[in-house]
Amino acid sequence: MSYFKKGVSFILIGVLVVLLTACGGGSQASEQESENGNENGEKQTIDMGQISWAENIAVTNMWKVILEDKGYEVNFHLLDMGTQMKALAEDELDINLEVWLPIQDKEYLERYQDEVNFSEETWYDNAKVGLVVPTYMEDVNSIEDLNDYKDELNGEITGFDPGAGTMLVTEDLIEEYELDYVLISSSEPAMITALAEAIKDEKPIVAPLWNPHRVFSEMDLKYLDDPLNIYGEAEKIHHATRQGFVEDFPEVSDWIKNWKMDDEAIGSLMSAVNEAEEAGEEPIDGARTWVEENEELVNEWIE
Repeated sequence: MSYFKKGVSFILIGVLVVLLTACGGGSQASEQESENGNENGEKQTIDMGQISWAENIAVTNMWKVILEDKGYEVNFHLLDMGTQMKALAEDELDINLEVWLPIQDKEYLERYQDEVNFSEETWYDNAKVGLVVPTYMEDVNSIEDLNDYKDELNGEITGFDPGAGTMLVTEDLIEEYELDYVLISSSEPAMITALAEAIKDEKPIVAPLWNPHRVFSEMDLKYLDDPLNIYGEAEKIHHATRQGFVEDFPEVSDWIKNWKMDDEAIGSLMSAVNEAEEAGEEPIDGARTWVEENEELVNEWIE
């Protein structure tokens, strides 16, 4: 609440103004402050899970910009998927913005469905997951072809974060297709770097990847056919919250349920974040630029 300060020579008037402001005119401001804060006027804090995936870095920073503009405090917690879900179940985390269903994160849904709120709403409806290879690997077009190229690929599938739903499904895939391969865990940035280096030297490589992802606009890659449909058809991306989040943050809950992005929107957001990083800035700087340039879309979610 802001108070009007008067000069020393008008102390009586100043006191009167202060009292009137506190009792009358300031009440509206107080209500506005308390809307997104506690009874002491402190900002409400949202503990948001973050994963080092390009699209996740993009959307978490986007929501940090949006929510902090609305008066909330947002703290990131960089955790793998399994740890995030456990933290939600134990009320140590408020929200995870990226849950892929019905296949990739099915295990977490089954394990935590009674302890975590999995949204029915989705923010992206055309996600795809699969094994990819560079397009110059012309003779490798199906997962079934991989055993014939075991030597060239060193019997390795280059993976990313251990515990990610896609990594768990890929382990199942290796078994179902009877592939004589080992799935190598690392991180998404390390996997993307490995892809880029292999492509630079036109070496063979295979890795699990997904849409939406900016890498498809940067590298010539192709999905391998999945005759057994282990990765499933199109995936949908949901969010998940701890029990009680809706009651504690009803406004935020509604905004995130309204959130929808198509290929163009998520692609431009990821590009803005990537451009900021390439310029030596932080991801949130790119996200802020995107939010400012897409005010009309953002307002559809929060109004």
